[in-house]
Amino acid sequence: MTLDITILIALGFVGLLAGFVDAIAGGGGLIALPALLAAGVPPIAAFGTNKVQSVVGTAMAATTYWRKGFVSLPALGWAIPVTFAGAFLGALVVKSIDVSILAYAVPVALIGVALYFAFAPKLTDEDSHARLGFSIFVPVMGFAIGFYDGLLGPGTGSFMTMGFVTLFGLGVTRAAANTKFLNLTSNLGALALFIPSGDVVWPAAIAMAIGQVAGGYLGALTGIRFGARLIRPLVVVVSILLALKLLVFR
Repeated sequence: MTLDITILIALGFVGLLAGFVDAIAGGGGLIALPALLAAGVPPIAAFGTNKVQSVVGTAMAATTYWRKGFVSLPALGWAIPVTFAGAFLGALVVKSIDVSILAYAVPVALIGVALYFAFAPKLTDEDSHARLGFSIFVPVMGFAIGFYDGLLGPGTGSFMTMGFVTLFGLGVTRAAANTKFLNLTSNLGALALFIPSGDVVWPAAIAMAIGQVAGGYLGALTGIRFGARLIRPLVVVVSILLALKLLVFR
């Protein structure tokens, strides 16, 4: 598929904005996917192309959070390969089942995430008591949400961030940081199927990936700088917008 140079430049700026938002609260696809569709990219190819450009920004954000000390890679341990496997399986399954029920279940879940982050009184950057063991149950969460990401995708970052906060007692910024690594892994798991299938428009993916490098880096620094004061309300806004998109603009 051939795209005009002006469209590719515009998609680069879209990638920057999507990477910035995604690094802080997730939901960059809410910006990137409509832009790809508006550029004339077919829906399935738009999904695969979005995954490619998202991987770049997510990797930049994840690396920035890690370098600033907000993530322990050894602690994630088995969660990374298990999340990859879940996403690959989800991408495989989506080709053979009817996922229309998720069009209603996912928005309800996203509204629940928004309400939790809006009204829970103790959401700060301080760690709290974990309800589940990190090393055992983070891989379980990673597999489940990774499977969902390969299957459908919207709200993956919000669901993971909420899980790290509510189940494992992480402060909001550390939760966002750990989310970036598992979200990166789930994107790679889905791409392990989408790329061989030819579902990527590479000129658009590369243009947006260039923007994502800057957006992911700046977004991560902004999230670290302002912490829960910014991440908490942005998760609320992104979750509500994703829910409305799925319910109203399908």
